[in-house]
Amino acid sequence: MLLNLRQIEVFRAVMTTGSISGAAKLLFVSQPAVSRLLAHTEQRLGFSLFERIKGRLYPTPEARQLFREVETVYAGVRRVGELAGELAERRSGILHVVSSPSIGHMLIPLAISAFRAEHEDVKVTFQALSFRPLTQMLLDNRAEIGVVILPAQHPNLVAQPIGEARLVCICPYNHPLAHRSMLTIQDLLPYPLISYGVDTPFGALVEQMYQEAGEPRRLAVEVSSPQNACSLVQAGAGIAIVDEFSVRSRTSGEFVVRPIAQSKVLTASLLQSRFEPLSQLAQAFVDTLRKTMRNQGFELGPANKPWHPGKPEINGVL
Repeated sequence: MLLNLRQIEVFRAVMTTGSISGAAKLLFVSQPAVSRLLAHTEQRLGFSLFERIKGRLYPTPEARQLFREVETVYAGVRRVGELAGELAERRSGILHVVSSPSIGHMLIPLAISAFRAEHEDVKVTFQALSFRPLTQMLLDNRAEIGVVILPAQHPNLVAQPIGEARLVCICPYNHPLAHRSMLTIQDLLPYPLISYGVDTPFGALVEQMYQEAGEPRRLAVEVSSPQNACSLVQAGAGIAIVDEFSVRSRTSGEFVVRPIAQSKVLTASLLQSRFEPLSQLAQAFVDTLRKTMRNQGFELGPANKPWHPGKPEINGVL
């Protein structure tokens, strides 16, 4: 027996409100109409959806199980409505942007501010996310633009390099390393290292730097992100290797920043759907983001040629 949409709607209303009267108010119909349709639904199903005890309704186990599936359906319906609204709003201007946290603390907000100064009627939504939810937002067309800073590939996404930065060492003020203008991996060995698990993208990069220097990487504190590392260094827990994007987002004076010889370069990249061309609004935002990167000193080096439509570079970074 298949339920029709009206029966599903009434069942959900009763489950959500907990009563016939509440469902009637929610649906703008009479209580007898709700009662009749609910009784008819139970008759057609061949089992009870509610137990009636002293005038109150209590869902049966079957009703609770059915309700979980109904909620899944309604979540999809809500998403259709949201998408329809967004498509309508996009005519007047709406842009969804997501980024990885390191670049999302300062550079994306700066770009959004500059973009909004020239596009006052455009609504911008922004979220800083880890890799999996970020790519899923793009794949589900819930975001049009993603900006990432570590290597990542997906067959349905295209990457454009838009800026680059190096990994650097940060240490507390009055630290012995603060008195040197350039550091090596060997210089870092005597001091407690705040770093990342080897199974993480940042951890793999830092591990590679130590391996190339022929030195072991011993962690004093393991963290999940450069932002966490910055906070711990500021608190005096040790030294860390972080990206310049994260450093730039911190308040000046929190710690000392020093370059490392033979350091790794991170390329910030724009991610977009392979199957959906950028809207004019999105392209205008990308132009603003490139200017922001350039103004903040993160312009692409000669090794990274600008991206050209029709020739997407897949070696993107998150």
